[in-house]
Amino acid sequence: MPFLSPAFILPEHLATIGGKARNLHRLHRHEQLTIPRWLVLPATGDTASLLPDDWQAQLRDYFGQDAESRTYAVRSSALDEDGGAHSFAGQYETYLHVPFEEVGAHILKVRVAAAAPRVQAYRESLGLPTRSGIAVIVQEMIPAEVAGVAFGVHPVSGVRDTKVISAVYGLGEGLVSGELDADTFTVTPRSIVTQLAHKSHRLVRTRRLTSAMQDETPTGEPVQLQREELPEALRDAPTLTEPQIRQVADLLDELAQEFGGPQDVEFAFYQNQLYLLQSRPVTATGEAAQIDDTAEYTLWDNSNIIESYPGVTTPLTFSFIIKMYERVYRQFVELLGVKPREIEQHAEVFANTLGLVRGRVYYNLLSWYKMLAMVPGYSINAGFMETMMGVKERFELREDYQMSKGLAWWRTVQMLANMVRLHFRLPGERRRFMKHLEAVMDEYEAIDFDALSPSDIIDRYERYEQSLLLAWKAPLINDFFAMVWFGVLKKLTTRHRPDEPNLHNDLLCGSQDIISVEPIHRSIALARQVIADKGARALFEQHPPEVIWERLESGAYPDIKAAFDDYLLRFGNRCVGELKLETISYRQEPARFVKVIKAYVAQGVTESRAHNNIEEELRTTAERKMTEALRGKPLARRWFGYVLRQAREMVSQRENLRYERTRGFGMVRTIMNALGRQWHRAGQLGAPRDIFYLQLDEIRQLGDTLDPALLDRIRERKAEFKRYERQPTPQERFATRGQQFTDAAIYATDKLETLDGDLTGIGCCPGIVEARVRVVRDPGEVPSLEGDILVTSSTDPGWVTLFPTAAGIIVERGSLLSHSAIVSREMGIPCIVSVTGLLRTLRTGDLVRMDGSTGVVQVIGEL
Repeated sequence: MPFLSPAFILPEHLATIGGKARNLHRLHRHEQLTIPRWLVLPATGDTASLLPDDWQAQLRDYFGQDAESRTYAVRSSALDEDGGAHSFAGQYETYLHVPFEEVGAHILKVRVAAAAPRVQAYRESLGLPTRSGIAVIVQEMIPAEVAGVAFGVHPVSGVRDTKVISAVYGLGEGLVSGELDADTFTVTPRSIVTQLAHKSHRLVRTRRLTSAMQDETPTGEPVQLQREELPEALRDAPTLTEPQIRQVADLLDELAQEFGGPQDVEFAFYQNQLYLLQSRPVTATGEAAQIDDTAEYTLWDNSNIIESYPGVTTPLTFSFIIKMYERVYRQFVELLGVKPREIEQHAEVFANTLGLVRGRVYYNLLSWYKMLAMVPGYSINAGFMETMMGVKERFELREDYQMSKGLAWWRTVQMLANMVRLHFRLPGERRRFMKHLEAVMDEYEAIDFDALSPSDIIDRYERYEQSLLLAWKAPLINDFFAMVWFGVLKKLTTRHRPDEPNLHNDLLCGSQDIISVEPIHRSIALARQVIADKGARALFEQHPPEVIWERLESGAYPDIKAAFDDYLLRFGNRCVGELKLETISYRQEPARFVKVIKAYVAQGVTESRAHNNIEEELRTTAERKMTEALRGKPLARRWFGYVLRQAREMVSQRENLRYERTRGFGMVRTIMNALGRQWHRAGQLGAPRDIFYLQLDEIRQLGDTLDPALLDRIRERKAEFKRYERQPTPQERFATRGQQFTDAAIYATDKLETLDGDLTGIGCCPGIVEARVRVVRDPGEVPSLEGDILVTSSTDPGWVTLFPTAAGIIVERGSLLSHSAIVSREMGIPCIVSVTGLLRTLRTGDLVRMDGSTGVVQVIGEL
C-alpha cells in the first residue's frame, strides 16, 4: 500500500492509519493551524515486512526535490493507540532527525518494535489482543529557531483560566531532555507573568553528522544535533515576544475547542511561523484528579530524609535503602520489647517505611505511626512518643495495633529494664561493632572486584549485606539514647533558662570528638600545604581540577599527593549525596575533591581564617549561664551535669556512627559500580551506570548474563526518571488516598506548616548580618556568592566551595549537627538551619536581617 497524504485520506482509510495519524488528520483540516508536512503508511496484514518499493520516490513527490536535504520524524501510529480507553505511552518507538536515505530502515524498525515481547505483555495486561496493526507516520522536522511546550490549563494547580508556556532557543529536544533552561510564561485573562532563565546554549541540527557531534535519543539512534553557544544578546532575552505568546495561547484555545478539553502541546517557531508539532489531552491536573475517600489515608514527608537523599534517587538506591530500613527497624522495635510474632504479623509496615514519589524519597508516616504504636508505652502516653518521634498528625489505627492498658504497663516495665541494661552495655556494644566493621571493611577493601565475574560480585555483595549491613545494633541503640538524652537536656535548659531557647544547642558545641569536623580540618590543612608551596599554588590557581590531578598522579608534588591519597582513603565517600549509590564520590573521581581545595586556595581559606574558637566560646558561655541558673540547687546541678555528659557522648557517637554508615554504603557503591562495569564489558549493559536503573531484587536473581527484558526496563526507567528531573518537586509534606499520586495530591499545600511573621530556625553560629540573599539549588550553579547570604534547602560536603564567599548561611533543613552548622562555626560564618518555609518565602535579591544567635530571619526589603 502506498503512503497517504492528509489531502487524500478518505473515511475508509481512518481504520488503517492509527490514533496518532487520525489526530494529525483532524488537526490538518483546521485552517488556522500549521502542521509540519506528513505522510502515513497504513497498517496492513504482515506490517513488519511491508515497505513500498518506491518509497523514496513517493517521499520526493510529496516533500519536494529538496526532500533529501531534510530530516524526518518516523513514529508509530497503532490502530488502538491514543484512544479514550487505552494509552500506550512509551510502548512504541519514535525516531527523530532521521536522514532521508534512512527513513525506510526506520519504518521497519518501528514495525518490528511493535511486536516486541514487552509490548505484547503490556497489551495482554490491558486485556487486548497481543498483536495489533501498526501504521507509520513520516513527518518533516522543523529547524526551529524557538521551540517549547504549552499547557491549556495550569499543569499543577489545574486552574482552568491559566496557561503555562515554556520555551528555549533552538530545537525542542533541549527542553524535553532537561538539558537547557527554559523561559516560562504564565498567561491569565488579565496578565502575562514572565520568568526568564539565563540561557547559554541552544540545540541545532547540523548539516553533516560527525562522531564528535553525535548525541543519542532514548532509542539509541544517532541524531544530528549539536549544542551551540547563544549570542550574548540572546542569553537573558525572552525567547518569545508578547505577540508570539498570545499566538500560542490562542492556539491552545482553538485546540481545547476542537478536542473538547485542555491540551498539552509541543510547538516551534521557524521564520516567524508557528508550527504545531503535537497535541494531546492534559492529564492529572488538580481539578481533574478523582480521590477515592475509602482508600487508606497516608501522609508523606521528606523534610528530614531529603538531607540524606537530595533530588531524584535511582531505583537501585531506593530498593537498597528500603530493604535496609526494613531490616534495621525490625531489629529496633524488637530491642524495645516488641515480640517477633507481632513483627511478623505486621511485616508490611516495616516493608513500607519509605516511598519513592516522582523519584524523590519520602517517609511514609502512616507506617512509622503503626510501628510507633507497637512500642510498649505508646498507648499510655501517645503524645510524648509522637513528639519524641516527630509524628505531627495522629492516625486512626486498626484494633490489632492497640493493646490493653494492663498489658501496656507490663510491657513498658520490661522495656525500661531492657533499656537500662542496654544503656550500660552500650560502650561495649559500640567497641564490638567498630571492631567487626573494621574487619569487614579491611577484607572488602582488599578485593579487586574488577577481577571477579558478575555472579561472584553478587555473591560477595550478599555476604557483605549479611555480615555488616544487618548487624547494626549498636548504632540503633545509640540513636535511641541520643534522642532521649537530647530531649531531656532541652527540657532542663528550657526549665532553668526559659529566656535562652537555643541554650541546649550551644552546650553541645565544640565537641572535638565528632568525626564530621575532621574532614574540614584536613581540607583546610591541605589548602595551607598547597599555599605554602609557590609552584603548587600556581598549579592550583591556573589549571582546572582534572589537569591538577593528572599532574599530581604523574609525580609532581609527592607530599601533597600523599596528603590527597590519605584524605581520599579515609574520607573519599564524603561528598554531595553521599548515601546515594549512583553518586560519583571523591574517591571515584578525585578531581572533584581537587576542586574543593582549589577553591580554598583561591579564597585563602586556612587555619588562621577558620580557627576562631567560636564553638568553644558558645560552649563556655552556655555552661556559665547554666551554672548561674543552678546556683544553690546541688541536686538539680548534679542531675543536669549527668544529663549533659550523656547527651554530649550520645550525640557525638551518633555522628561518628553515621559516618560509618557512609563508609558502609560507599562499599556497596564500589560493588555495584564494579558489577555495572563487568556487565558492560560483556556487552550486557549499554553503559556501566545503567545498573542504577535496576532494582536490588532484580540484581540478586541474575548471574553472568542479563535477561534481555531487563534492558527494555532499564531504557524505560531512564526515560521515566529523566522526566522526574524536569518536573516540579513535590511538596515536602502531602497526603494521598491509596496509591493515587496525582498532581493534585503531591503539589497540595494544605499539609505545609503555615507561616506567620518572621522566619525562625535554629541559630548555629552567632552574628547579625544584613545582606541580599542568593537562593542556590546546586553548589555548581555559581562560582562565588560575592558577599550575599546563601539560602538553600540542605547542604553536604559538596557545598564547602561556596561557604567562604557567603556573608551568612540560611538552610531550610538540618540540625545543630548538620554539615552547614558545623562548617559555619568552624569558619565563623553566621548560620541558621531548620527554617520552615524558607524557600517558599525568600527569593534571590531579597534583603534580610539574620541573627545567628536567635535563629530569626527578617525580610527588610523585597526584590
